[in-house]
Amino acid sequence: MAEAANEVPHRKCTCGIYAAKNSEHLRQVGYADGGVCGEVYLWGTVVEHKLGWRAQFAYPKSLGLPLSLLPFTLAELNARLPALIAFGIDIFVLHNKQSMRLWKHGSGYDPDGLDYIISLRGEHYLRQQEERKLKKGDRVALLRRGIAVVEQADEREALVMLWDRRVERIARKDIVFNKQNRRWECRCPGYGRIT
Repeated sequence: MAEAANEVPHRKCTCGIYAAKNSEHLRQVGYADGGVCGEVYLWGTVVEHKLGWRAQFAYPKSLGLPLSLLPFTLAELNARLPALIAFGIDIFVLHNKQSMRLWKHGSGYDPDGLDYIISLRGEHYLRQQEERKLKKGDRVALLRRGIAVVEQADEREALVMLWDRRVERIARKDIVFNKQNRRWECRCPGYGRIT
């Protein structure tokens, strides 16, 4: 058995490099969206199983990154991508069971993949701006007064109702979104009471 222990992969153990037969299987077992995955070349001793293979040697043919793992800025992407580029292969972005080439070996960033990433970031910023737009129903912390609910808001002012049903008129410029507290706040000591 000493000779068999040197064989990788051995039929009677779990050693070796694992590869699934298809990406759908990776999705079913939760690997497709959890980290870098892709296609591989297998060689040497290869043992076939029901859902894939175990091999003695493997090398990536292409890599796919789930959208959730991509760095948010292009500067961060440029800093992290060289570790994957070193394999000398194409790199794809995986999103909604589809893939789009982000990096083409020998050419650099794929224009369509880069446009896709940039458009997603643009959509994110638009959503963020929309979320930070004061609107009816939002809560505003009136420091030293309590929490009020926005009744009306435009670019100039907001009408907010306090817990005791009093309505206050506040200049819109005095209401800011506090990122740390993740809420709207008004630090202005004087409000214009309506009722």
